[in-house]
Amino acid sequence: MADSIADTARASAFDPFHPPSTEIIDKCVHCGFCLPVCPTYVMWGEEMDSPRGRIYLMKLAGDGVAKMNSKWVSHFDSCLGCMACMTACPSGVDYGKLIEATRAQIERNTERSPVEKLHRRLVLETFTRPNRLRLMRLPLLAYQKSGLQAIVRGSGLLKLLPKRMQSIEALLPKLGAREAVPEVTPAIGAKRRRVGLLLGCVQREFFPQVNAATARVLAAEGCEVVAPQDQPCCGALLVHAGEEAAAVELAKKMIDAFERANVETIVTNAAGCGSNVKEYGHLLRDDPEYADRAKQFAAKCKDISEFLGELEPHARRSPLRLRVAYHDSCHLQHAQGVRSQPRALLANIPGLDLAEIPEPAICCGSAGIYNLVQPDAARSLGDRKAQLITPLNPDAVITGNPGCVLQLQSALARAGKKTPVLHTIQLLDASIRGQSVDSLYK
Repeated sequence: MADSIADTARASAFDPFHPPSTEIIDKCVHCGFCLPVCPTYVMWGEEMDSPRGRIYLMKLAGDGVAKMNSKWVSHFDSCLGCMACMTACPSGVDYGKLIEATRAQIERNTERSPVEKLHRRLVLETFTRPNRLRLMRLPLLAYQKSGLQAIVRGSGLLKLLPKRMQSIEALLPKLGAREAVPEVTPAIGAKRRRVGLLLGCVQREFFPQVNAATARVLAAEGCEVVAPQDQPCCGALLVHAGEEAAAVELAKKMIDAFERANVETIVTNAAGCGSNVKEYGHLLRDDPEYADRAKQFAAKCKDISEFLGELEPHARRSPLRLRVAYHDSCHLQHAQGVRSQPRALLANIPGLDLAEIPEPAICCGSAGIYNLVQPDAARSLGDRKAQLITPLNPDAVITGNPGCVLQLQSALARAGKKTPVLHTIQLLDASIRGQSVDSLYK
């Protein structure tokens, strides 16, 4: 009897601020539909590294039966947050809200090793600050253009570095000219829409050609494009890493910036950013000043392929004689439910041959900062994806997220392939401009 009373009186391992929802946890019937699409379960076959296993661990912690020790935490650190389980789940379990709430609890209530803490802090403090990424451009350009990168990679010196440093070097983007998007890009012809453009952080500094292509395509389709220059990071990486408080502050600044812009729609071209801003209503649900404004902001947000799919095309498409393989970004297909729209845009380009990559539901291993904090698992998933792409023999791989671009480029290079990886909007931009295919690869 005493043991029974003690059991019911056990305190939850979670603190009272936004613990994982018991209502969502109880929706999981442990049917196993999530198992074949969960990247970590597919790789390792471990029940606690599957969505239903992690949900079970959440329940045990919430009931006070399990503690948030290092072993318990490791199963959540290994999760990519790809949300493939949500697409597969017949019960409608919102795993995304569960994993983000759990990670916030972990960061508040557990202690990481000094090395791990420092590494995560450096990654987050760099990749959520566009100004810091901008400062990295000059030394990175010097590293690449001087030939030093080729020497370092060819000499085997990288093998002397820690695995995480090796992963960072392997993922470095090939930088070109920085194409800044102006505050306002006027519509070509009659103005049909006034839209905002979310510039992102990695996209803004390492893939500025994608933002420039996005603005040109929107303008060609009769949209006035407003890109507030004071917009901050959207906070996606912070949310995924459990740094909820910092993400909330960035979300407020983002809402302020776009309210001043007075736009009808906010277009995103980075899937991770897009899925995050669409959830601002949930993130700011407790804030009396921003809760309703966050919902209104989120309702305006659309991926570029989603927005163009709803807009009758006006600009003429010129042929592109290419065979391309389309890779579904997880935060586009699973988190945002955007699958057919990018394919429809590509199918409308004359001469383009579109190939489908097997296992489209499985993540490539990018997953926010996952390939920087879990390099071994990320590398395995990247190599798996490269092995599926290679037999298709595409001229290029197309996707809708900068993290996927970096991950796939690195994996294909390890496989000995020089296949370029491009954003969907770059092909559409080239077709509208009548641009040569070769220019896309520079």
